[in-house]
Amino acid sequence: MAQSEDLQKHLKKRHVIMITIGGIIGAGLFVGSGAIIKETGPAAIFTYLLTGLLVLLIARMLGEMASAYPGAGSFSEQVRLALGNWAGFSCGWLYWYFWVVVVAFEATAGAGILKYWFANAPLWLLSLSLIVLLTLTNIFSVKSYGEFEYWFAAIKVVAVILFIILGAAYILGLWPAKTMSFENLTAHGGFAPHGIAAILKGVVVVIFSFLGTEIATVTAAESDQPKEAIAGATRSVIWRILIFYVGSAFIMVCILPWNQAGVLESPFVSVLEKLGIPGAGQIMNFVVLTAALSCLNSGLYVASRMLFNLAKRGDAPKWFTKVNKKGVPMRALLSGTVIGYLSVIAAYYSPDLIFQFLLNSSGVVVLYIYLFVAFAQLKMRARLEKENPQLLVVKMWGYPYLTYFTIICMAAVLVLLAFDKSMRSQLLLSTFSLFVVLTAYAVRSRKASVNPFNNSAEAPKERIPK
Repeated sequence: MAQSEDLQKHLKKRHVIMITIGGIIGAGLFVGSGAIIKETGPAAIFTYLLTGLLVLLIARMLGEMASAYPGAGSFSEQVRLALGNWAGFSCGWLYWYFWVVVVAFEATAGAGILKYWFANAPLWLLSLSLIVLLTLTNIFSVKSYGEFEYWFAAIKVVAVILFIILGAAYILGLWPAKTMSFENLTAHGGFAPHGIAAILKGVVVVIFSFLGTEIATVTAAESDQPKEAIAGATRSVIWRILIFYVGSAFIMVCILPWNQAGVLESPFVSVLEKLGIPGAGQIMNFVVLTAALSCLNSGLYVASRMLFNLAKRGDAPKWFTKVNKKGVPMRALLSGTVIGYLSVIAAYYSPDLIFQFLLNSSGVVVLYIYLFVAFAQLKMRARLEKENPQLLVVKMWGYPYLTYFTIICMAAVLVLLAFDKSMRSQLLLSTFSLFVVLTAYAVRSRKASVNPFNNSAEAPKERIPK
């Protein structure tokens, strides 16, 4: 039953921090890391370091803006405040589109893992079951989402930390019948067998594994300590990247020859099997399933809150602003699940056409969103320093130079995508998605008789706390 248009602040600081920690540990780490190592060699360590640096800078920008205006609702609103209504509209709808596709993708991926235990169950039925299960979790209350995501994240964090501890013991010769050895770092063709170009090219692929750091800014509207939670989550990004990605990559390339078949199949399982850990396959399947469910859970949450905020701004039907007695925007939540159901059906009936189109047309939109964020931070920081310096609780390092550096790097990634045949379709179709959203805003603005690309953002200024 719809009750009001206000979200409730039931997320604790521990929820927000753990949600952000878990947000960066997806199935891409457990499964996709093998492909990066195969294409880059031991130098994959530097690929993760470079990518981590870019994501760290983006996270810092988001932290600066979100801690200044935690009540804005989401980072798309902060982008709107800085760049204007057209940017907030575009950023919000692109982000919503990205996450509703993620819901379908993760449901399909999770179902594929469940087939390990339920071999006779239809894939589509398992996929739909996962969406229904986590939709019910999100409908119950935002606190239930926070608790589920807290424990999902805890499982992933503990798994990666144990993996690193066991791997380090093996490398350092603290394992039975094992002496210290780092020979795999330089054997089999050297540290960078495919050259520096492969290191840079890997950034294009790895950057999609880091998605999720921005979720903390979306949770701000439902956190009981938004500024403190966002600041804490932002500061934790550094060690998250170093431990979870760089640390894991280092362990893998030290223990496994980079050109070994097991690296491409599942590097985590291959390492555990080499260490003689019993049931390695079952253990990692459970962890990867947890990662998929975590992304699915967050996808439902983020998509619903983004649509809710768009509706509050008048960029989506007002119908989506209603919340139930638990403070959950149920209409916005269920709309995302409908897209998820349709996408899962598309994955079953047309995996190579419709579902592949959805994946490709959303694959690069986050890079465009990150560019929106960087440009917004440049403008908002200048405004804050002049008008409200007390709101700068979290500050972007090396402003404005590191922000410009990030923009140049994001643009370089897009250029690399254009020259990569395997990724070019994602760039083209995602650019088409951006064009569709910009066109939709222009049409909407024309009907409202306003300048479609007004950068003044006068309306949102009324909502800025003084």
